[in-house]
Amino acid sequence: QLHLAESGGDLVHPGGSLNVTCTGSGFRPNFYTTAWFRQAPGKEREGIACIGPTGVAINYIDSVKGRFTISRDDAKDTVLLQMNSLKPEDTGVYYCARHFGRLCAGYWYRRRHEFTLWGQGVQVTVSS
Repeated sequence: QLHLAESGGDLVHPGGSLNVTCTGSGFRPNFYTTAWFRQAPGKEREGIACIGPTGVAINYIDSVKGRFTISRDDAKDTVLLQMNSLKPEDTGVYYCARHFGRLCAGYWYRRRHEFTLWGQGVQVTVSS
């Protein structure tokens, strides 16, 4: 059975750092694109970072470029999102999701419906 689980959510101060981890089970991870999405209160869920099946393709939305880093460890089937210089607007529930095949290119963040496997989400709050 395929399963994704996020961990590492917390409350941090503005300017702080936090890592959230997506752990998969039952997957052949190098067959999948993995992405991080977040949903702020009252807003739609948005894609923020993705990494392709081989780890070569990596993309970020503009608002997190230079602050967030996505990486994967296929031996452990984990995908890490390192978040630095956090801002209050980064607050939200963070989800990891997977698509079978390549999807980390172009307007991938508009193709949320094509990510068919999702974790339960983890809360990240940036506040003083």
